[in-house]
Amino acid sequence: MSQQRERFKVLSAGIFSLILVLGVARFAYTPLLPLMQQQAGLGIAEAGWLAALNYAGYLSGALIASLISDLVLKDKLYRIGLVVAVLSTVVMGLTTDVTIWALSRFIAGLSSAAGMLLGTGLILNWLIRHNHRSELGIHFAGIGIGIAGCAAAVGIMSHWLDWREQWFAFTAIGCLLLIPALSWLPAPDTSGVTKTGQVMQDKPPSPLFMRLFMAAYFCAGFGYVISATFIVAIVNQLPGLAGQGNLAFLAIGIGAAPACFNWDLIARKTGDLNALILAAILQIIGILLPFMIGGLFATLLGALLFGGTFIGMVSLVLTMAGRYYPTRPAKMMGKMTLSYGAAQIIGPAVTGWIGARSGSYAAGLYMAAAVMVVGTLLLMVLKVVEKRDASAALQASAPH
Repeated sequence: MSQQRERFKVLSAGIFSLILVLGVARFAYTPLLPLMQQQAGLGIAEAGWLAALNYAGYLSGALIASLISDLVLKDKLYRIGLVVAVLSTVVMGLTTDVTIWALSRFIAGLSSAAGMLLGTGLILNWLIRHNHRSELGIHFAGIGIGIAGCAAAVGIMSHWLDWREQWFAFTAIGCLLLIPALSWLPAPDTSGVTKTGQVMQDKPPSPLFMRLFMAAYFCAGFGYVISATFIVAIVNQLPGLAGQGNLAFLAIGIGAAPACFNWDLIARKTGDLNALILAAILQIIGILLPFMIGGLFATLLGALLFGGTFIGMVSLVLTMAGRYYPTRPAKMMGKMTLSYGAAQIIGPAVTGWIGARSGSYAAGLYMAAAVMVVGTLLLMVLKVVEKRDASAALQASAPH
């Protein structure tokens, strides 16, 4: 098989796995949330808890990923995770018991970590090993396609199917995605060299850099999760926009699909940290547009900006992790995701609490924007630390 064709198949396996674990297993819940509130009697506070538990599952998965170095074990868990993603989806339609829903959301979160972190690590390892560019933009298109696909599917299916039948429809879609996701990713090669014989060496960043990087990524997670979880409900509450929430969610997916590829190109020109700072500033604008200007156009533009940046930041951070640790990328990816994930548990729970008190989720979005501003400032500090570390490394390697 030609090298390009093999690369295409491996990247496609990754795309299908992300559509399955993030689109179907994790994000189908967002556009289905209003329906479940109308038809299945799901309350506002319970909805927030289910979202928080989903992230708790994801976080537990990230913790597991950060502890595993063995590629063969990662491959096994990745494949189990994809099957579990389908099972956690079917369970949602089989019951109206909130406890079972909670368990399903937690397990769906676990499976999304397997697809997102273990799968991404395996694919990055394969790319580096076969001397392809260590960029994940094409692979991460699966997240945007998954989000947009779910929003579109719910928009179409809602004419004919109730909330329960839609969960079953998503299960069927998941079964189809499972086939290429499992069969097109080859078993991992565990030798320590690339195909042309170069030794793969880890180049870890300084402890201070790591601490600041994790803090900045925590802020990014906070900014992302509130919009991603509540956008449909928030837009439906805005003046004159009742019923348009799903459209905003679709716009996020459309913005996200090409985003990682675009940010790869931007990072090549500006450097990784500058690209991250630019993405953070644009994301803040995206979060605030619906409130600052109002109306459908500003809301959809905000959603496109948000979709086009949050996933770009994730892709850039995980790609940087892979470059620092080519032999075991999922280890640093897992660590970074723990800080991003902690924000994803705190964010929805706090927003749900504020929302229940004030009757609106708007305060949550202002809070998300404020935390993102702090994250942007931390990224700027990180640039100074990176320069300092680089000059220290130069001095250390210079002949004395």
